[in-house]
Amino acid sequence: MRKLLLIICGLGILGACDKHDPILPGVRTSIFDDAKVRVLNKTISDIPDAAYTFDNSSCKYTQDSSNVVWDGSRKIFSGFPTNNSVSGNVQPICDGRYVYAGLTTGELVKINPSNRQIVWIADIYRSTNLTGGSSMVDIVAPIVPYGKYVYVGGLGDAFCRVSSTSGIKTWCLNIGVGVPFVIAGNYAFVVGTDDYLYAIRLESGDVYWRTAIDKQVAPIYSSDGIVVGRQHIDISSGNEIK
Repeated sequence: MRKLLLIICGLGILGACDKHDPILPGVRTSIFDDAKVRVLNKTISDIPDAAYTFDNSSCKYTQDSSNVVWDGSRKIFSGFPTNNSVSGNVQPICDGRYVYAGLTTGELVKINPSNRQIVWIADIYRSTNLTGGSSMVDIVAPIVPYGKYVYVGGLGDAFCRVSSTSGIKTWCLNIGVGVPFVIAGNYAFVVGTDDYLYAIRLESGDVYWRTAIDKQVAPIYSSDGIVVGRQHIDISSGNEIK
Protein backbone atom coordinates (compact mmCIF):
# COMPACT_ATOMS: atom_id res chain seq x y z
CA MET A 1 0.00 0.00 0.00
CA ARG A 2 2.81 2.41 0.90
CA LYS A 3 4.50 1.71 -2.45
CA LEU A 4 1.26 2.42 -4.28
CA LEU A 5 0.84 5.75 -2.51
CA LEU A 6 4.39 6.76 -3.40
CA ILE A 7 3.72 5.96 -7.05
CA ILE A 8 0.55 8.02 -7.02
CA CYS A 9 2.30 10.98 -5.39
CA GLY A 10 4.98 10.80 -8.07
CA LEU A 11 2.63 11.11 -10.98
CA GLY A 12 2.94 14.56 -12.50
CA ILE A 13 -0.63 14.51 -13.73
CA LEU A 14 -1.89 14.54 -10.17
CA GLY A 15 0.50 17.22 -8.95
CA ALA A 16 1.68 17.41 -5.36
CA CYS A 17 0.25 14.80 -2.97
CA ASP A 18 -1.21 17.37 -0.60
CA LYS A 19 -4.60 17.34 1.13
CA HIS A 20 -5.24 20.86 -0.13
CA ASP A 21 -4.96 19.82 -3.77
CA PRO A 22 -8.27 19.14 -5.58
CA ILE A 23 -7.85 15.42 -6.30
CA LEU A 24 -11.41 14.48 -7.08
CA PRO A 25 -12.56 10.88 -6.56
CA GLY A 26 -15.46 9.14 -8.26
CA VAL A 27 -16.91 9.10 -11.75
CA ARG A 28 -17.32 12.42 -13.54
CA THR A 29 -20.74 12.67 -15.19
CA SER A 30 -22.31 15.13 -17.59
CA ILE A 31 -23.91 18.17 -15.99
CA PHE A 32 -26.35 18.77 -18.85
CA ASP A 33 -29.69 17.13 -19.52
CA ASP A 34 -29.54 18.44 -23.07
CA ALA A 35 -26.70 20.06 -24.99
CA LYS A 36 -29.09 22.49 -26.66
CA VAL A 37 -30.29 25.70 -25.04
CA ARG A 38 -34.08 25.80 -25.31
CA VAL A 39 -35.40 29.34 -25.64
CA LEU A 40 -39.01 29.75 -24.48
CA ASN A 41 -39.56 33.15 -26.12
CA LYS A 42 -41.44 34.36 -23.03
CA THR A 43 -41.72 37.96 -21.92
CA ILE A 44 -40.53 39.15 -18.53
CA SER A 45 -43.37 40.80 -16.61
CA ASP A 46 -41.73 41.21 -13.20
CA ILE A 47 -39.02 43.63 -14.31
CA PRO A 48 -36.63 44.52 -11.46
CA ASP A 49 -35.87 48.18 -10.79
CA ALA A 50 -32.15 47.62 -10.34
CA ALA A 51 -29.44 44.99 -10.62
CA TYR A 52 -27.92 43.23 -7.64
CA THR A 53 -24.51 44.54 -6.68
CA PHE A 54 -21.95 42.42 -4.86
CA ASP A 55 -19.10 44.32 -3.22
CA ASN A 56 -15.91 42.27 -3.23
CA SER A 57 -13.53 45.19 -2.74
CA SER A 58 -12.58 44.17 0.81
CA CYS A 59 -11.62 40.60 -0.17
CA LYS A 60 -7.93 40.30 0.69
CA TYR A 61 -7.19 37.04 -1.13
CA THR A 62 -5.39 36.78 -4.46
CA GLN A 63 -5.09 34.13 -7.13
CA ASP A 64 -2.23 33.46 -9.53
CA SER A 65 -2.15 31.92 -13.00
CA SER A 66 -1.22 28.51 -11.56
CA ASN A 67 -4.55 28.21 -9.67
CA VAL A 68 -3.01 28.99 -6.29
CA VAL A 69 -5.02 31.15 -3.88
CA TRP A 70 -3.04 33.26 -1.44
CA ASP A 71 -3.64 35.05 1.84
CA GLY A 72 -0.70 37.42 1.54
CA SER A 73 2.30 35.06 1.51
CA ARG A 74 0.28 32.16 2.94
CA LYS A 75 -1.03 29.59 0.48
CA ILE A 76 -4.62 28.56 1.26
CA PHE A 77 -5.35 26.49 -1.86
CA SER A 78 -3.27 24.76 -4.52
CA GLY A 79 -4.95 23.80 -7.77
CA PHE A 80 -3.43 22.25 -10.87
CA PRO A 81 -1.51 24.59 -13.18
CA THR A 82 -2.30 24.39 -16.88
CA ASN A 83 -0.54 25.71 -19.96
CA ASN A 84 -3.81 25.92 -21.88
CA SER A 85 -5.54 28.96 -20.42
CA VAL A 86 -6.48 32.53 -21.19
CA SER A 87 -4.87 35.53 -19.59
CA GLY A 88 -6.81 37.64 -17.15
CA ASN A 89 -6.80 39.15 -13.69
CA VAL A 90 -9.04 36.76 -11.77
CA GLN A 91 -9.82 37.50 -8.11
CA PRO A 92 -11.32 35.13 -5.55
CA ILE A 93 -14.72 36.06 -4.10
CA CYS A 94 -15.22 36.48 -0.36
CA ASP A 95 -18.62 35.54 1.05
CA GLY A 96 -18.74 35.54 4.83
CA ARG A 97 -15.95 33.35 6.16
CA TYR A 98 -15.58 31.42 2.91
CA VAL A 99 -13.79 32.07 -0.36
CA TYR A 100 -14.86 31.04 -3.87
CA ALA A 101 -12.33 30.68 -6.66
CA GLY A 102 -12.82 29.82 -10.33
CA LEU A 103 -9.98 27.80 -11.82
CA THR A 104 -8.42 27.63 -15.28
CA THR A 105 -9.15 23.89 -15.13
CA GLY A 106 -12.89 24.62 -15.15
CA GLU A 107 -13.84 24.07 -11.50
CA LEU A 108 -15.46 26.30 -8.90
CA VAL A 109 -13.99 25.69 -5.45
CA LYS A 110 -15.24 26.79 -2.04
CA ILE A 111 -12.47 27.20 0.53
CA ASN A 112 -12.40 27.72 4.28
CA PRO A 113 -9.30 29.94 4.58
CA SER A 114 -9.01 29.57 8.37
CA ASN A 115 -7.96 25.91 8.06
CA ARG A 116 -7.20 25.73 4.30
CA GLN A 117 -9.83 23.05 3.80
CA ILE A 118 -11.79 22.54 0.59
CA VAL A 119 -15.52 22.63 1.36
CA TRP A 120 -16.53 21.42 -2.11
CA ILE A 121 -15.57 21.53 -5.78
CA ALA A 122 -18.01 21.79 -8.70
CA ASP A 123 -17.22 21.17 -12.38
CA ILE A 124 -18.27 24.11 -14.54
CA TYR A 125 -17.76 22.80 -18.04
CA ARG A 126 -19.35 20.56 -20.64
CA SER A 127 -17.62 17.16 -20.57
CA THR A 128 -17.07 17.08 -24.34
CA ASN A 129 -14.96 20.23 -24.02
CA LEU A 130 -12.25 18.12 -22.40
CA THR A 131 -11.70 16.04 -25.54
CA GLY A 132 -9.24 17.15 -28.18
CA GLY A 133 -6.70 18.64 -25.78
CA SER A 134 -7.07 22.30 -26.73
CA SER A 135 -10.31 23.44 -25.13
CA MET A 136 -10.45 26.47 -22.86
CA VAL A 137 -12.48 25.84 -19.71
CA ASP A 138 -11.29 28.80 -17.62
CA ILE A 139 -13.62 30.61 -15.25
CA VAL A 140 -12.78 34.26 -15.88
CA ALA A 141 -16.07 36.11 -15.26
CA PRO A 142 -16.68 37.19 -11.64
CA ILE A 143 -18.53 34.64 -9.50
CA VAL A 144 -21.74 35.96 -7.91
CA PRO A 145 -23.05 34.63 -4.56
CA TYR A 146 -26.76 35.45 -4.36
CA GLY A 147 -29.04 34.11 -1.64
CA LYS A 148 -28.44 30.40 -1.04
CA TYR A 149 -26.71 29.91 -4.38
CA VAL A 150 -23.62 30.82 -6.33
CA TYR A 151 -23.89 31.71 -10.01
CA VAL A 152 -20.89 31.02 -12.18
CA GLY A 153 -20.04 30.79 -15.86
CA GLY A 154 -16.98 29.45 -17.63
CA LEU A 155 -15.43 29.20 -21.06
CA GLY A 156 -16.22 25.47 -21.02
CA ASP A 157 -19.75 26.21 -22.28
CA ALA A 158 -21.43 26.23 -18.88
CA PHE A 159 -23.43 28.71 -16.84
CA CYS A 160 -24.56 27.14 -13.57
CA ARG A 161 -26.52 27.65 -10.37
CA VAL A 162 -24.68 25.95 -7.51
CA SER A 163 -25.86 25.41 -3.94
CA SER A 164 -23.55 27.42 -1.70
CA THR A 165 -23.95 24.81 1.05
CA SER A 166 -23.45 21.52 -0.81
CA GLY A 167 -21.83 22.49 -4.12
CA ILE A 168 -24.57 20.61 -5.98
CA LYS A 169 -25.51 22.14 -9.32
CA THR A 170 -29.28 22.71 -9.46
CA TRP A 171 -29.07 23.54 -13.16
CA CYS A 172 -26.50 24.26 -15.85
CA LEU A 173 -26.98 25.71 -19.31
CA ASN A 174 -24.78 25.15 -22.32
CA ILE A 175 -23.67 28.79 -22.47
CA GLY A 176 -20.02 29.82 -22.47
CA VAL A 177 -19.28 32.94 -20.43
CA GLY A 178 -16.24 35.19 -20.73
CA VAL A 179 -17.45 38.56 -19.41
CA PRO A 180 -19.28 39.63 -16.22
CA PHE A 181 -23.01 38.89 -16.10
CA VAL A 182 -25.83 40.70 -14.32
CA ILE A 183 -28.33 39.40 -11.77
CA ALA A 184 -31.48 41.45 -11.26
CA GLY A 185 -34.43 40.21 -9.21
CA ASN A 186 -35.37 36.73 -10.42
CA TYR A 187 -33.19 36.81 -13.55
CA ALA A 188 -29.64 36.57 -14.80
CA PHE A 189 -28.66 38.43 -17.95
CA VAL A 190 -25.71 36.66 -19.50
CA VAL A 191 -23.61 37.51 -22.55
CA GLY A 192 -22.54 34.22 -24.11
CA THR A 193 -19.46 33.43 -26.12
CA ASP A 194 -21.86 32.58 -28.97
CA ASP A 195 -22.74 36.31 -29.33
CA TYR A 196 -26.16 36.18 -27.69
CA LEU A 197 -27.55 37.90 -24.62
CA TYR A 198 -29.64 35.48 -22.56
CA ALA A 199 -32.38 36.21 -20.02
CA ILE A 200 -32.45 33.31 -17.57
CA ARG A 201 -34.98 32.67 -14.80
CA LEU A 202 -32.94 31.92 -11.67
CA GLU A 203 -35.28 29.42 -10.02
CA SER A 204 -35.71 27.13 -13.00
CA GLY A 205 -32.87 27.91 -15.38
CA ASP A 206 -35.44 28.60 -18.10
CA VAL A 207 -34.23 30.87 -20.90
CA TYR A 208 -37.00 33.40 -21.42
CA TRP A 209 -35.40 35.04 -24.44
CA ARG A 210 -32.12 35.58 -26.23
CA THR A 211 -31.00 38.25 -28.65
CA ALA A 212 -28.00 38.61 -30.92
CA ILE A 213 -25.30 41.05 -29.84
CA ASP A 214 -22.55 42.78 -31.79
CA LYS A 215 -19.89 42.72 -29.08
CA GLN A 216 -19.08 40.52 -26.08
CA VAL A 217 -18.96 43.05 -23.26
CA ALA A 218 -20.51 43.13 -19.80
CA PRO A 219 -24.20 44.12 -19.90
CA ILE A 220 -25.31 47.26 -18.06
CA TYR A 221 -28.74 46.99 -16.45
CA SER A 222 -31.40 49.58 -15.74
CA SER A 223 -35.19 49.40 -15.53
CA ASP A 224 -35.30 51.12 -18.95
CA GLY A 225 -33.34 48.36 -20.65
CA ILE A 226 -30.05 46.53 -20.91
CA VAL A 227 -27.11 48.08 -22.72
CA VAL A 228 -24.55 45.81 -24.38
CA GLY A 229 -21.94 47.90 -26.14
CA ARG A 230 -23.98 50.25 -28.33
CA GLN A 231 -27.11 48.11 -28.30
CA HIS A 232 -30.11 48.96 -26.12
CA ILE A 233 -32.27 45.93 -25.41
CA ASP A 234 -35.80 45.76 -24.02
CA ILE A 235 -35.91 43.75 -20.79
CA SER A 236 -39.40 42.39 -21.29
CA SER A 237 -39.05 40.99 -24.81
CA GLY A 238 -35.34 40.95 -25.58
CA ASN A 239 -35.93 43.03 -28.69
CA GLU A 240 -33.35 45.65 -29.61
CA ILE A 241 -34.57 49.21 -29.10
CA LYS A 242 -33.67 51.29 -32.14
